[in-house]
Formats: sequence, C-alpha cells, structure tokens
Amino acid sequence: MPPVFAHGRLRLYLLGLLDEAPRHGYEVIRLLEERFQGLYAPSAGTVYPRLAKLEAEGLVTHATEGGRKVYSITEAGRAELADRRGELADLELEIRESVSELAAEIRADVKGAAGDLRREMRAAASATATPVEDASWAAAKEELRKAKHEWKEQARRAKDESRRAREEAQQARRQAKEAQERAREEVQRIAAQFQEQFAKSGGMLGSLAGAWLGGGSAGAGSGGGAGGAANATSAAASAAAGSDWAEDLAPTADPARDLDRLLDRFRDDVRDAARDHGVSPAQLAEARAHLAAAAARVTGTLKG
Repeated sequence: MPPVFAHGRLRLYLLGLLDEAPRHGYEVIRLLEERFQGLYAPSAGTVYPRLAKLEAEGLVTHATEGGRKVYSITEAGRAELADRRGELADLELEIRESVSELAAEIRADVKGAAGDLRREMRAAASATATPVEDASWAAAKEELRKAKHEWKEQARRAKDESRRAREEAQQARRQAKEAQERAREEVQRIAAQFQEQFAKSGGMLGSLAGAWLGGGSAGAGSGGGAGGAANATSAAASAAAGSDWAEDLAPTADPARDLDRLLDRFRDDVRDAARDHGVSPAQLAEARAHLAAAAARVTGTLKG
C-alpha cells in the first residue's frame, strides 16, 4: 500500500477536520475512513495520541460530553492552519491521489483473481465433454460479476475525488496569487499617494513640527538641492505661522510649569492630528526624525 500520510501530515489534517467542527475521537476516525472511501481507516492508537499532543501544544482543547472527549480547535490552532492553508490544499490532493493508488491496487488484485477464476472455470469445463452449469458454476460467475462491478465503482469514485482535489488546489493557488497582487497594488497606491501629498505640502510632518516648535529643526532642512530648499521654505513659513501657537496659555510665575503646559499642548495636537488623519509607516519615520531633532534643540536650549 502506498503511504497515506507523510511525517507530520496527519497532524495537519486533524487540525483541518477540527476546524470544520468540534468532533470526538471516534468521529475523527470515521471521517478519515469516509474520506478514503473505506480503503483506509486509522486505528484509535494512531488518532488519540496525536489529539493529545495537539492539546498539549495548545492547538486544540476538549470538553467532556456524555462521557466522551469532544475536541475543538483553539485560536492558536486556527493561526497555524491559516499559515499552512496552501500545504493543506496540497495534502487534500495527495489524499485523493492515494485513494486512486489504493483503488488501482484493488483493481489489479481483482483483475488477477478474475483471471485465475476464468482459467479454473475453463479447466473445469474442458475436463468434461458436456460442461454442466451447476450451482457452484453460477455462484462463481456471480462473484466475478460483483467483483468487476466493485472495482469499477471504486475506480470511478477515486477518479472523481482526484479531479475535485486538483480543482480545489488550483483555486486555492489562484486566490493566494490574487491576494498577493492586491496587497502589492495597495502598497504601491499608498506609497504613490504619500509621495504626492508630501510633494504638495513640502513635507507635511515637517511643517507641523515647525509650527509647533517655532521653526522646526536644523537637521530636518539641512539636505542640499531642491529638497533642502523646500524644507527651508517650509520651516520659515511654519515659524511665521507658529508665532501665535499656544498663545491662549497665559504664562505664570513658574517657567517650569509653563513648559509642562506647552509640552502637554504639543502632545495633544500631535495625537489629534494622528487620530483625525491616520499615520502611515512613512509618516511615522518622518515624524520620528523631526521629533528627535526638536528634542535635541529644546534640550540644548535648556542646558545652554
């Protein structure tokens, strides 16, 4: 008999069965036998230890119902199954092919037995001048007819299962490829949109930091060429626009307390902007650079 499950594949297939619905161990054995058209049925000594190991790994759990353990897949089990969905589709195809091979073996055995039976019948017929079709003769012919019908039916079922498995595997691969293409297009769209917005605003996050801190950081606009000129222009505009920033916070006799109030206002403004407009990975990187430069400038001022 050809191997049904390679090393570790039965474990993956058990997760797939439990992802369909909670099941007890005997039901898992029965389902495996049905999937193999009765040509293969694992023993309890094969299934139950693997279920126990999956539970020890946190991939399945069980509840006792009517004296039986009913196993269910956990979120960790679903996560592993999602990561190996393509491998599971290939396994389904391999199972159909295994069923086809098992059916082919049965077909060959039946064909050989039928040939032996025909030879024996011819020998019996030639041993007498007038062949007599008695009860044993009729029974042998009926057994031969049933055997031929059975292997033809098994071969047909195996062929249908193999065809369905190939179609399902091809569909799963197409869906995975389409999902990758959509994700790639979305990333490219977001990158292009960010570049367009950045070009129009002259550096959106740099302008905001410049407005809040009264002119931004020297490091953010130190680049040469057109990029440095654009940042310098943005910083100058931000300095003019930020001259009235937080003017509603009247100073007190305690400068340290006034500084805390300004920092609170800065943090609130940044959080409001992030909440209202969202933050992309590229914006976060740019914001980090501006904040680092601003922190260095303010701490330098305080230390000086």
